[in-house]
Amino acid sequence: MSYIICTFTENPRPTHHGPNRGKIKYKIDVKLQKISDITQSLPFTEFDFLQVYRQSFEKSELGRIRAQLPIKKLAKELACLNDKSSRGRKPLFSLEGEIALMFLKPYTGLSDDGLIEMLNGNIHMQIFCGVLIDPFNPIRDGKIVSAIRNRLATLIDIKKLQSILYESWKENIEDKDLCLTDATCYESYLRFPTDIKLLWECCEWLHDLLVAECKLLSERVPRNKYNDVAKARLSYAKQRKHSNSSTRKLKRRLLKLLSKLLYQWDRLRRIYSPCINLSAEQEKRLSAVRSVYRQQSDLFSGKEVKHRIVSIDRPYLRPIVRGKENKRVEFGAKVNNIQIGGISFIEHHSFEAFNEGIRLRQCIEYQESLTGIKVSRVGADSIYANNANRKMCSEKGITTCFVKKGPKPKDEAESLKASRRIIGNLRATVMEGSFGNQKQHYAVGRIKARNMFSETLLLFFGIHMANAAILAARQMATDMKKAV
Repeated sequence: MSYIICTFTENPRPTHHGPNRGKIKYKIDVKLQKISDITQSLPFTEFDFLQVYRQSFEKSELGRIRAQLPIKKLAKELACLNDKSSRGRKPLFSLEGEIALMFLKPYTGLSDDGLIEMLNGNIHMQIFCGVLIDPFNPIRDGKIVSAIRNRLATLIDIKKLQSILYESWKENIEDKDLCLTDATCYESYLRFPTDIKLLWECCEWLHDLLVAECKLLSERVPRNKYNDVAKARLSYAKQRKHSNSSTRKLKRRLLKLLSKLLYQWDRLRRIYSPCINLSAEQEKRLSAVRSVYRQQSDLFSGKEVKHRIVSIDRPYLRPIVRGKENKRVEFGAKVNNIQIGGISFIEHHSFEAFNEGIRLRQCIEYQESLTGIKVSRVGADSIYANNANRKMCSEKGITTCFVKKGPKPKDEAESLKASRRIIGNLRATVMEGSFGNQKQHYAVGRIKARNMFSETLLLFFGIHMANAAILAARQMATDMKKAV
C-alpha cells in the first residue's frame, strides 16, 4: 500500500485585474511527497505503524518465542528478591524489559555493544523488550547490558525460576514420566591454560602493578630479573616442541621471579600502606596470584593440589576432566541436566568437578517435584549405572536403559527390551543433541563473563532460550496442521 502526503501552503497574493481588483486572493499550492521520504519524521500516533509492526511481530520467530516466555511471572519473582529502593532515576528498561533483554542476548549471540546497536534499529526487538526507542535519540551506552546482567545475577534463583517456566510450559510437554539425564561442561571463553602461561601472566601483571605504584610514589623500581625471564619466555614460546627439561627450567625461573615480585610488593606496601589504594578487582587478582604461586610451588615439588586455579582473571574456574577423545580437559561450569519431553532443566551446576553418577536419585526427585508425576522410566549414561542406582530403580519399579549385569535373561519380555532400546536411543539422540543445539546456537558454547554469577546467569538464559525456541517451533507446527 502506498500513500501520498499533501502539504498545503497559503500564499496571499493581491489581484490587480478583474472585478475583484485590489482584494487579496489566497492561492493554494499542493506539494506531493513520497511516504518513504518522510517516514522517519512521522510519529506512530498519527499513522498507526506500531500496530502493523505488532501484528508482524506476532507472526515472526521472535514473537512466537516471546509468547512462550512467562516474563511477567519471572519479573514478579525477581521483584520479590530485589531489595533495591524505588527512589532515584527511573530506569530505561522495566524489570520485564531487563529479563527480555537477557533472553535476547543468547538469541542474537552478540556482544553488549552489538546487542544495543541492533536493538536501536530493530522494532521487533524493541517490542520484545517492551520499549520504543526514538531513532533520533538511540541508546549509545552498551554498558547498560552489563549493568543489568550484574544486578540480575545476584537475584537469580535457578530452581524457583525453573518452576515458573515449567508451569507455563507443562501443557506442551509430553512424557512427564520419562526422565533423561546427562552432564556436560559449558566452557568459559578462556585460552588453554598451561603452567608456563599462568605463571608468566602472574609475573607480568604483578610487575606492571609494581612499576605503576612506584611511579605514583616517586620511588625507584626495585631490581629483579624480569627482563631476562621475559626474553627466556619468548624464546620458549617460539619453539614448536618443548622438552621436559626446558619446561621445568623455565618454570623454576618463573617461580623465583614471582616470589621476588611478591616480596618486593609486600615491602613497598608495608612502607607506603596509607598511600596505596587498590581497587576491589586488583585485590581479588592479587589474592589469586598468591594462590597460584603456592599451588605451582607445590606442583613443582611433586605434591598434589586441589582446587587448582587456571586463570587469575577468573579464579573460580577449575579443570574439568571429561575424558573425551578430542578434548580431555574442559574449563567452565559442569551442569547436570534433566530433560522432560525434549525440554532441558538444570538439576545441579558447579564450577568444581563432581561425579554426576551419584546424582540420579536427586534427578528423579527433582523431576517429580516439578511435574507432580511419578517417574517410571529413566534414560542415563553408563556412568549412572552403579549398584546403588540400579538397586534404587529396582525398588521403585523404574525401567532403565542400563545394560543388564550377568547373563541375559531368557524370559525377558520383548516389550521390555524394546522399551529399554527406545529409552537409550532417546538419551543418545535427543539429550545429546540438545547440548549441541544450546552450545552452537544460543551462546553457551564459550561463555564470555567476568565473574561466576554473570556466567551462571548467561548459562540459565541460554538454556531456556533454546527451550522457548523449541516450544515455539512445536506451536507453529501445530498451528500449520490445524490450518491444513
